[in-house]
Amino acid sequence: MFLYRRMATQAFTANPTTLPNADEALARHGSFARTWLDGMWRGDPLADAVVGDGALQMRRALAEGIDALDDPPLPLAELFAEVDVPPAWLDRDRCDRAALHLVRHTREYGLVLGAASLIAGAQNNVAGKPLGFTGRYAKNAGARSVEVGFWLSEVTEPGGLERHALGFERTIRVRMIHAHVRGHLLAGPKWDLEAWGLPIAQPYMAFTLAEFCSIALRAIRQLGVRYTDAELEDIHHLWRYVGQLVGVEDALLPRHPADYARIEELYALTSPGPDRGDQAFTAALANFQAAEMGRALPGRWRPLGLIQGLQRAFVGETVADELAIPDTRWKYLPRVSGPLTAAGYAAHDAVVPDGKERRTRRALRFRQRELARMKKKFEVEDLVDAS
Repeated sequence: MFLYRRMATQAFTANPTTLPNADEALARHGSFARTWLDGMWRGDPLADAVVGDGALQMRRALAEGIDALDDPPLPLAELFAEVDVPPAWLDRDRCDRAALHLVRHTREYGLVLGAASLIAGAQNNVAGKPLGFTGRYAKNAGARSVEVGFWLSEVTEPGGLERHALGFERTIRVRMIHAHVRGHLLAGPKWDLEAWGLPIAQPYMAFTLAEFCSIALRAIRQLGVRYTDAELEDIHHLWRYVGQLVGVEDALLPRHPADYARIEELYALTSPGPDRGDQAFTAALANFQAAEMGRALPGRWRPLGLIQGLQRAFVGETVADELAIPDTRWKYLPRVSGPLTAAGYAAHDAVVPDGKERRTRRALRFRQRELARMKKKFEVEDLVDAS
């Protein structure tokens, strides 16, 4: 912890020259690339300071407000001074609309988060090292997926990001999980600071937003989901606010599709590539998703090849090869099924009164049932910070 505080209060002049293609990144993206590269040594100073002074009072401050504490530690007071005041640009109605847009396609969204978003993240072994060192996802992909699912369900609930709503609370708790992991790894012997920058550094926090937003949206479009421009703007607005709450600095906080595009490009361009841990992570995800999908199919067919084909379709041949994803004919499925699914949704909404609203209500009920089932199956009680 002392190491991190020293780094946070001094001008840290080192640059991540060990990242591949740094010069090319600067040539393509100029000052934003410099922000990205320098950001490898920027974490989340507010949350990191709370880990050392105020972590035990965090849960009460979340539930009752910082004023409920008689003498809150300064780091905790500073953190809540930031998150308690909504940014001037925040439009809560847009966030609520975005939540409904995403809920409406719960099945597709859940599928692509595992088969596209997290797989895209696995192409960079430096970004994945904090998760890899815990070994938690490769050993129990189900429990980890349920935890993410519960957080996501609260964030994408209308009103879920209000100050005392569960989505807000869980997002701040996720922020603190990141800070605890960052401090733990910096204090241990395994983390190579010079080679890797800070654990869960600012650029990788920004890329996580791309995983939930731009990468997921691109993949579900392949599956036949068609959002209007206005709906996409709502979704981008929601993830902008989530990004601010979870500690992404303004210089890297994506607002528009162009912001996401350069974040994705810089993530891939400066990646040293995946390692065996990332390949194991990818395989664990495929096995988990195949098992979950198989329970609803005739004869308990376990569609591992289907999931692997979707992974390859979503992330592309190059990344799929690097992650050792088997090449199956199922990768062509979205080309056929996507247009048919899109036509089916369009016809439903044109013929059925309040078609979108009805689909949203059905999807919400489905999500509640599935999360309850998976919570029981994988014995998940709460976010990992509860332990």
